[in-house]
Amino acid sequence: MSHTIIAPSILAADFANLQRDIEMVNNSEADWFHLDVMDGVFVPNISFGMPVIKSIAAHAKKPLDVHLMIIDPDRYIKAFADLGANVLSVHFEACTHLHRTLQGIKAEGMQAGVAINPHTNVSLLEDIINDIDLVCMMSVNPGFGGQSFIENTYKKVKQLRKIIEANGAKTKIEIDGGVTNKNAKQLVDAGADVLVAGSYVFGASNPTQTIKDLKKNSTIVL
Repeated sequence: MSHTIIAPSILAADFANLQRDIEMVNNSEADWFHLDVMDGVFVPNISFGMPVIKSIAAHAKKPLDVHLMIIDPDRYIKAFADLGANVLSVHFEACTHLHRTLQGIKAEGMQAGVAINPHTNVSLLEDIINDIDLVCMMSVNPGFGGQSFIENTYKKVKQLRKIIEANGAKTKIEIDGGVTNKNAKQLVDAGADVLVAGSYVFGASNPTQTIKDLKKNSTIVL
């Protein structure tokens, strides 16, 4: 069996009970914590910054998958490494010198990710795919939680999977936005490796069971 990585998005957690929600993820079948950092410039919203991530890292027992929705991410690479990020994703649309940025992330000991907005063609990543550990494919417009899934994502996942295989790359495909049990298996069948789920998990009456079901329903039997 091929197990999908499930990464609950802390953006949807209850920030008045953040430690409780972190412990829930720790004790669940989730694999990563997904942390969305927004600056109010690259995207309309502002989420949370270094102090909150430091607090999360102090309690998290699973890898931190940090998604930077910010301009000029190079300025903060070392800071996020020092905070304990395991995966650091920057937006293709925010990086003028993407290859240099990816090398900078890896130099700090993190896996290097590239996030792409719904309008960005996956073919733009082909020349650099072997330098990317993770492609975070936005399946909603970035900046807000709880949005509806964009159906064109399936097609983009298949296209990206072909590029990865054609280049002999080991890049993982992550889907971020609108992931539920209704589309999880179809996304994994198309080629996704990591599923980010925010409001679907934290808005559920039983988040632990929701994570378990998401994991089970997205598993591929080889």
